Amino acid sequence: MKNHLKEMRGDLGWSQAALADKLDVSRQTIISIENGKYDPSLPLAFKIARLFGQPIEAIFDDEGEG
Repeated sequence: MKNHLKEMRGDLGWSQAALADKLDVSRQTIISIENGKYDPSLPLAFKIARLFGQPIEAIFDDEGEG
C-alpha cells in the first residue's frame, strides 16, 4: 500500500528510529511500511494517524484497490 509516512516523518524531522520509538515498533517495521513492503495492522494504522493528527486516508492510499 502506498503511503506518505516517509514525507510526513521527514517534515517533522523524525528519524525512523524516533518514529519507531513513538509507535512502540521496530525500526525495521517503519522501513517496511515506508517501502510499501508491509501494511500495518488497523490498530497500528490508527496509532500512526493519531500521532500525526491526520485521518488514515491522508497517510495511506489504497491506490484504487478494492
